[in-house]
Amino acid sequence: MPETTLPTMSAPTIDRDAAIDRVLASIDARVHEQRRVSMLPGELITTPGSCLTLVYIIDGALTVRPRGGGTAAEMTAGAPQLAAGDAQLFVGDAPRTLRADTDAFVLVSALEFTAPAAHVFELLPSTIVVRDLPASEPAVAALASLLGTEDGGTVSACDDEPGSSVVCGMMANTVLVSVIRAWAIRGCAPAGWPSRTNDPFLDRVVEAIHADPARDWSLEDLARAGAMSRSVFAERFRAATGTSPASYLADVRIRSAQQLLAQGRGVAEVSRAIGYGSDDGFSRAFRRRVGQTPSAWRSGALQAVAPRAVSA
Repeated sequence: MPETTLPTMSAPTIDRDAAIDRVLASIDARVHEQRRVSMLPGELITTPGSCLTLVYIIDGALTVRPRGGGTAAEMTAGAPQLAAGDAQLFVGDAPRTLRADTDAFVLVSALEFTAPAAHVFELLPSTIVVRDLPASEPAVAALASLLGTEDGGTVSACDDEPGSSVVCGMMANTVLVSVIRAWAIRGCAPAGWPSRTNDPFLDRVVEAIHADPARDWSLEDLARAGAMSRSVFAERFRAATGTSPASYLADVRIRSAQQLLAQGRGVAEVSRAIGYGSDDGFSRAFRRRVGQTPSAWRSGALQAVAPRAVSA
């Protein structure tokens, strides 16, 4: 059947607030280590390099620079300074060196996105700075100043009492989401964030997929949502996202499945909820992208968040 070329349309309006809400709602991170550190002037500490790292300045001031040597002058020349109330989030695997400019008291929180939230990495720059967090988020700033163990030790998943890992994770996620939200709504984020495509027609397609991943989307349906012919849409979508519309839809469905499985939902229930006609088809697609069967992945996810018992 010949393709139908749709008439030229003005750029659609995307509900950016709804898009930001959807991204923030999908954020879920686990705590690797959290500590509050007292620093003397000139003292250095190095952030972890293998995960998200959130630094919050409870008191004092410090300078941040990439890990490496250098004189004190080189450490501060052109490097960003953080003052009390400032927060900085590091995204990626490059360690940073923190140098105290005064007596300082600092929260260093090492986090890792869970699998369903891993796609958020693609939407964030390598570093995010939010100045004066208490001015707009006083409760969150107060919470950040209490996270972690002070100086003498570290804490991994807050595992000292039953249920502590759950509470610790919720508090850390509250601070993380609030910092990203403040960065976005204060105008620090790139124009149009969290657009994945920088194309309002393709953004409308992406929003439609995320709004209803269980729908039986055809290429023609998606092209129509973007006001394009099938061939133009497929080429334009791949150029903007690096993947095909079908593959993108499958990835969104699998992330939705992971969120439901992590809640303890059954495989058959999840399969239907995200639009698969058969459990076998869902299991094959899940294993192809995740490397495990849905039931095995669910068991691991539930075990990871289960409160630890305290030994007698």
